[in-house]
Amino acid sequence: MADIPAKPVLLTGASGALGRHLAKSLGTAGWTLKLTDIVPFPDPMPANSSFTRADLNNGVDILRLAEGCGMILHFGGVATEHPFEDVLGPNIRGLYHIYEAARREKARVLFASSNHSIGFHERDVPLDDDCQFMPDGYYGLSKAYGELMGRMYWYKHGVENVNVRIGSSFPEPVDARMLSTWLSYDDLTRLCIRATLAEKTGSCVIWGASKNSRTYWRHDAREQLGWLPQDSADPYAGQLVGKVSDNPIQERYQGGAYPVMDYTRTAPPPGRLFGK
Repeated sequence: MADIPAKPVLLTGASGALGRHLAKSLGTAGWTLKLTDIVPFPDPMPANSSFTRADLNNGVDILRLAEGCGMILHFGGVATEHPFEDVLGPNIRGLYHIYEAARREKARVLFASSNHSIGFHERDVPLDDDCQFMPDGYYGLSKAYGELMGRMYWYKHGVENVNVRIGSSFPEPVDARMLSTWLSYDDLTRLCIRATLAEKTGSCVIWGASKNSRTYWRHDAREQLGWLPQDSADPYAGQLVGKVSDNPIQERYQGGAYPVMDYTRTAPPPGRLFGK
């Protein structure tokens, strides 16, 4: 069938919330999946799928898992803010193993990047996909590094990659910020399908958000990819528009609560890096 990849798809982070949803949705659609995570897969195994428990730090295991795959949906690694040493192995070394596997197999990569790679941009400044990285913690820093790694593998080795700066992907938005950043599970699934089946992607960036009128983000590669989100946070505005924190730093920046973590400044920095 035209909407089923010719080769198996490797899904890392399969035991996480997004991985579990993707495994179920893509498995139901008839995709052949190789699932992996550092913890056991908690759900019934989808048809035509297998699960292998593996650590992203183990390059040999990742190479073996990727054998014969045409696409790697990379959702594995540390998924929230953690100390640098916790992030270093899975998110930096682990991503290198993913790209080396993709290079060997001539596979494409969808990298689950994050809005936290640009989280210190202020909310009143709309961003395009070529905006400056402004990570709001070690997690966001690893995502910026991951996008740069993908760019390097594209220019140096021709490894195609789609970098999805995921906003807030949950069953539904839960606060006012998510009226801008929310990505529905179904829109995420549709994005993964298009990233896999598109004729070509090069190395591109997609803002991982649904069709939200309050979005912080503008231009990206979605039209070239053929992905147009169908869901929206707008219907939740009535119940969420005033649901904000009492922290001015949190409400100032696009990264929300992440810029506040381990924040030691006594006053916010200027809007520009070298501003007065």
